[in-house]
Amino acid sequence: MLDQKLRAAILALHEKGRSKRSIAKALKVSRDSVKEVLASGSMEVPLLVRPQLADAWREEILAQHDSCGGNLVRVHEELAKKGAKLSYPALTAFCRHNGIKPSGNYDFPPGEEMQHDTSPHEPKIGGVKRKAQTASLVLFFSRMLFFQLYPCFTRFECKVFLTEAFEYFAGLAARCMIDNTHVVVLKGSGSTMVPVSEMAAFAERYGFQFKAHEIGDANRSARVEGPFNFIENNFLAGREFRDWRHANQEARTWCDEKNAAFSRSLHASRRELFAAEKPHLKPLPIWVPEVYVLHHRIVDAGGYVNVRANRYSVPYQLMGRQLEVRETKERIEVFDGPRVVATWERVIGACSVRMTNPAHRPPRGEGRPKEAPPLEEESLLRVEPSLADYVAALKKHASGRGTLALRRLLKLLRDYPRTSFLAAVRQAEQYGLYDLDRLERMVLKEIAHEYFVLPAERSDEDDDEENGDE
Repeated sequence: MLDQKLRAAILALHEKGRSKRSIAKALKVSRDSVKEVLASGSMEVPLLVRPQLADAWREEILAQHDSCGGNLVRVHEELAKKGAKLSYPALTAFCRHNGIKPSGNYDFPPGEEMQHDTSPHEPKIGGVKRKAQTASLVLFFSRMLFFQLYPCFTRFECKVFLTEAFEYFAGLAARCMIDNTHVVVLKGSGSTMVPVSEMAAFAERYGFQFKAHEIGDANRSARVEGPFNFIENNFLAGREFRDWRHANQEARTWCDEKNAAFSRSLHASRRELFAAEKPHLKPLPIWVPEVYVLHHRIVDAGGYVNVRANRYSVPYQLMGRQLEVRETKERIEVFDGPRVVATWERVIGACSVRMTNPAHRPPRGEGRPKEAPPLEEESLLRVEPSLADYVAALKKHASGRGTLALRRLLKLLRDYPRTSFLAAVRQAEQYGLYDLDRLERMVLKEIAHEYFVLPAERSDEDDDEENGDE
């Protein structure tokens, strides 16, 4: 079939008075083709309409497309069972010409969607292979990629990761597609998914929404699933890292390189496509508070607070006090009221580590006097001064200075309701009982009596008390 330029040349030469034979000879086409173009009088190439084998099965194809969820392989199998002599390429061509899309084909404009997911890997960190969760975020339109490695992945790590990803992209999309992960999902799945209030508040702060794909529809999150294999076989292959921080620094550098590299499948680099998508992204808020987990810890007798099985020292004057501990991505911050009393670099991926600042320990020769009462005794009397007589008697019946017994008594005071505990202590003091196992059973009995007594019994007891008063 002659193209549009040849048809235009035939018409132009004909207008100059050239014969059909000379036109055909000059353009090296047949005279019949010249006659056909002159008869049409137009340079537009006529549409070639050919009958398709699938035309006779149009209604059946549409019905099977709906029932098979858009899977054309299954549609072809069902048509073959019904006697259709139709090849798979003929079916896909028919669907393509008629605008019937197969499952897994999604298209969104710039700035509308980003996809987030995690995948387990085993990077070599500190010379040892460690289990890690690789968290990834991909912008749907430009395929811009950002990922980090974590020893575990909770809501805290999720918020830290997304915050860093948004800062890396200098913006975010309006919707974040996830795969029904329990880190985000409170209940439901797919279109009925309800996010956890903590994650919903995080999304509201940035102005986007979490959406989950339907269970089994893995193609819906294909943009973020694909790079995990690339990370496994390219980034992690042959690389070793000093620690988790070094691994994530290398991951960020690798993302910079791959996002700037030319992609044959995209016919451009991700960075070039991102330049077109960036104006459509939501801007970052002018200020966002740092992501942290709040803990309340009592300073132990050694002057440490415990966070994720690691111990961090605080000033020795705060022993026995309850403090507020904020765990951020990089730091452990200890607050006494509104004031920061200690700051530490957060230990990642290890446990039973003790971090000690010499400034937190008492100067030599100025330690706690030996004749001073134990810290547990001071804590008990500061919280409940009425225990003074029982504490003094308990120390006489306990071995040594009675530190272990006082520590056990302090734990009972903190663990059980105050009224039930004090009632049991008054009864034990009356009968001279200083066995703390027996005291704990008495406390539990008081709690059971308080919470499980029937209303009728309560009214009878109240009447007896009133009669006794009279």
